[in-house]
Amino acid sequence: MNTQIQRIFNKSFRRQSLVLLAWLLLGVLSLSACAQVAEPARSVDAATPTENEAEVATEPTLNPDLLPEFVASQPGAGVQRSIDIHTIIPDRPRMDIIKYLVQRGDTLFGIAERFGIEPETVLWGNWDTLEQDPHTLQPGQELFIPPVDGVLYQWEAGKSLNEVADGFHASLQEIIEWPGNDIPIGTDLSNPDIEPGQLVLIPNGRRDPPSWQMVSITRSNPAAASILGPGYCGSIYTGLIGDGFFDWPTSSTWQSGYGYVPGLHEAIDLGGSIGNAIYASDDGVVVYSGWNNYGYGYTIVIDHGTGWQTLYAHLDTINYGCGDSVAQGTVIGGMGSTGNSSGAHLHFEMRSDIYGRVNPYNFLP
Repeated sequence: MNTQIQRIFNKSFRRQSLVLLAWLLLGVLSLSACAQVAEPARSVDAATPTENEAEVATEPTLNPDLLPEFVASQPGAGVQRSIDIHTIIPDRPRMDIIKYLVQRGDTLFGIAERFGIEPETVLWGNWDTLEQDPHTLQPGQELFIPPVDGVLYQWEAGKSLNEVADGFHASLQEIIEWPGNDIPIGTDLSNPDIEPGQLVLIPNGRRDPPSWQMVSITRSNPAAASILGPGYCGSIYTGLIGDGFFDWPTSSTWQSGYGYVPGLHEAIDLGGSIGNAIYASDDGVVVYSGWNNYGYGYTIVIDHGTGWQTLYAHLDTINYGCGDSVAQGTVIGGMGSTGNSSGAHLHFEMRSDIYGRVNPYNFLP
């Protein structure tokens, strides 16, 4: 009996164990399937980190212990923006022509610098007032100051715009388009509606040197200088011929006043005292000796027979006359301040038959 009961119990136990084991196997299989659905298989070796894992691994981390202690800002600390109730308006280019009263101590260069233009523009804008010569500048003169470089031209009846543009070596279009000229678009170029006497600005234009400065005074034709004043010589002369090597015309070689500026002052002014010796710069013949009516005062011109002439102006005394031969270094006169001059100095020019008036500094030792 007991044996039979034991057999029945063992049989039942084995059956329940098999059922339980089956349920366990089903549970394990279900968990494995869920894991495969949630994480797809990788195409690379499991030991190789993914791109995201590599970025996370290499990204530096911030250690909170290294941060400075936080301190609350005090009122007014940090970068402050100041309040300005004024509006700054940028400078606008000047379009109008203004007038300037020359003061004592003014120079053409100083006035030009003050208004941001070139000195020749001041001269070319006041051609008649300054008598075509910067040395005539003096206190009390009223000058026109244009807004840009160029020439101020007082319109003359019968002139055409093309004629004026060509005469001042300028662009016709620039003259028409300059706002201050008030020239309407489509104006008649040959007969523009511009009142005679009106100031017209010629932007970037230039004047030719005055005719009296272009006179070539040679030993073969010294009478050509008759327009310059009573110092001209009327005969043909012969005499010493230079060697083309020039020397300083005075012992003081420092510049006083103007230097060489093409179109404005084609000479150099050498300083000194009244009566200082003035020397012939090279051998030659005197072809002008006496007063010059165009501001040079007492003047000597020497023709060197080589296509070169030298001019010595504002002299106080003259030692040689027309036709005299002078050797290099001969004292031909004394330094002065005659003519349009504000103080003792020598105005010294060198003229070439080929190159015109050149910069003496390029030829003196």
